[in-house]
Amino acid sequence: QVQLVESGGGLVQAGGSLRLSCAASESIVSINDMGWYRQAPGKQRELVAAITSGGITNYADSVKGRFTISRDNAKNTVYLQMNSLKPEDTAVYYCNARKGILYRAYWGQGTQVTVSS
Repeated sequence: QVQLVESGGGLVQAGGSLRLSCAASESIVSINDMGWYRQAPGKQRELVAAITSGGITNYADSVKGRFTISRDNAKNTVYLQMNSLKPEDTAVYYCNARKGILYRAYWGQGTQVTVSS
C-alpha cells in the first residue's frame, strides 16, 4: 500500500504563492500516476493537476499558467507550486496516487489552503 503525507498548506494573501508537498511511502517510480485534487466548500472534488510516471502533466483550465506539478523521484515526493493565488483557490487539497494493474487509488489526508482577499 502507498501512504501519502502532505504538507505546505496555509493562509496566504491573493497574489501570493505556496508550495505543497506530498511524500510517498515508497518509490514513486512504482506509482503510475500522481496528482493533486481539491475540494472547496459546496463544490465537488476536482482534479487540479496530474503527472504520469513518464512526466506528462495535465492541469485544470482554472490553474493553467499559475500552478506547476513536479516530481522528485529521489525524494519520493510530488510538489504543487501555486503562484498568483486567488480566493477561489481556497480548498482542501488532496494528494492522490494510482498504481498497479487495477489502478488502485490512494489518498493523502488533505491540507487546507486559504487565500484571502
